[in-house]
Amino acid sequence: MGAELLLIRHGETAWNRSKRLQGRADIPLTGEARARLGGLRVPKRLGPARWFSSPLVRTTETARLLGASDLTIEPRLVEMDLGGWEGRTLDDLRAEDPAAMQANEILGLDMRPPDGESPRDVQNRLRPWLKERAGEGGLSIAVTHKGVIRAVVARAYDWDMTVDPPVRMDWRAAHLFSLSADGSPAPAAVNIGLEIR
Repeated sequence: MGAELLLIRHGETAWNRSKRLQGRADIPLTGEARARLGGLRVPKRLGPARWFSSPLVRTTETARLLGASDLTIEPRLVEMDLGGWEGRTLDDLRAEDPAAMQANEILGLDMRPPDGESPRDVQNRLRPWLKERAGEGGLSIAVTHKGVIRAVVARAYDWDMTVDPPVRMDWRAAHLFSLSADGSPAPAAVNIGLEIR
């Protein structure tokens, strides 16, 4: 049986709304996000799945609201460590030191916040977990974060993050990848809409 991975980003938080970089900050969902997610589910046509979530509250809340009854908390799905950028906005960081931010951002997969992780670090952290999912087979659903999903997309599309993304992602949708035996992801279907219950 082949292995597939469905990735879903958590619902909106107050920090998302104000465009603050969250990273590992454990910010809960807004009331509006809880109400919206509580009326949705993963499309039934995808069949039975094993559910996983980052340990942060915004992801565990999202998973349970979408119907995850037997949820495995997986630390490797936690958001990228944003170090000294945590709680800041990109606009503020770019205004504060434009040359330094530009030099960092053009590094793509190797862009690194002060005392934080790069997207390549996130890919390396995910590699063993993806191989485990491939070995188990079937469908895994992971509720995680934008940085984690972008790291998987970069690997699936061989995207070095120095240019625009190869596909436009709807962050309120789900994204399906097939996994090879070594856990390498390949795109199957992006922007799968969640269904109304």
